[in-house]
Amino acid sequence: MFTTESFKNSFASSNLAEMKSFKIQATGFEAFEVPEGTKLALALEQNGVDVSHRCGGQAKCTTCRVSIKGEEPAMGETERQSLDEDGVLGQFRLSCQIRVDRDMELEVLMRASEKGWDPGAELEP
Repeated sequence: MFTTESFKNSFASSNLAEMKSFKIQATGFEAFEVPEGTKLALALEQNGVDVSHRCGGQAKCTTCRVSIKGEEPAMGETERQSLDEDGVLGQFRLSCQIRVDRDMELEVLMRASEKGWDPGAELEP
């Protein structure tokens, strides 16, 4: 018999099986895997990588800077405007604006511990 509960369990497990994960390698840290669509700054922080995010992921402070080696994910308009306004478009990316959609090798350019400040406001998923 096919019950509502068995349908829910079947649906949940099929979604988990279809969810892709990608490898993130930050210079100086061990590589880790994260689910597709995870905000990069959050993935870094949750995996012990010291990344700044003073504005809490709003693309206003540009402290979550990363340099990505290889092909970069597409850039959204919010990130583009923020970097362009600061005159740094093309120099680095904002990890708070990137959703993981591929394996990435990167370097965190502004580590909170090196700046002597706390990472910043809590990041939203």
